[in-house]
Amino acid sequence: METVLGWVEFAGRRLVVAPGVFVPRRRTELLARVAASYARPRSVLLELCCGVAPVAAVVAAGEVHASDVDPVALGCARRNVPHGHVHLSDLYDALPGVLRGRVDVLVANAPYVPTDRIALMPPEARDHEPTAALDGGPDGVDLHRRIAAGAPDWLAPGGVLLVETSAAQAILTTKAMREAGLEPRVEHDDDLEGCVAVGVRPGEPG
Repeated sequence: METVLGWVEFAGRRLVVAPGVFVPRRRTELLARVAASYARPRSVLLELCCGVAPVAAVVAAGEVHASDVDPVALGCARRNVPHGHVHLSDLYDALPGVLRGRVDVLVANAPYVPTDRIALMPPEARDHEPTAALDGGPDGVDLHRRIAAGAPDWLAPGGVLLVETSAAQAILTTKAMREAGLEPRVEHDDDLEGCVAVGVRPGEPG
C-alpha cells in the first residue's frame, strides 16, 4: 500500500517510497531514537544500507550522509534527505575518503533475514521488495559482520555503531562488534518489537 501511495509514515514524518524499494518498518524507529540520543549539533552521521534513508531523514546532525547499492532507493533517499549527501556504495567501498575516522554515529538497518526464512515472509515483502534488501545470509548476520569489521576505520574516537538486529540474532551481531574492537551492548523496545546492537569505539570524542 505504501508504494502505491508513494509515502510511508516514519517517526512522525512522511517519507518518499517507490515500487521495488524496501519500506521502512515501525520497529526501525528504535534505531532512529538511539541514533538521536548520540547525535549532537556538530556530529557526522552516516546511514549505511540506507534504502530510502529513514534514519538520516529524521535524526538531526551537523553533517548527514546516506549510502546504498540500489539507485532506485537512493532516488527516494535524496528526496527524504535534501540536507544530506547520498552515495552509491557497497557498504564502505565507494564512500568519500574524507569521512574516514570522522563518523560519530554510524547507523545500519542491513538485511538480517536468514536466507531460508525469506520464503516464510509476508507476500508484500518477499514478492515486492528486493531480495538484496532482505537476505542476510545463512544466519542473517553476514552484512552485520562486514559492517562491524569495517567500522573502526570510519568511526571517530568515541563514535558509535548502531545496527538493527533481532533479539535472537543480537548475540551474533554484538559478537561481531566485539571482535572488531568495539564495546557492545543491546537496546530493546518491546512495544516496537525493535532491537538495536550498539558498539562504541573506545576513545574520547573530539
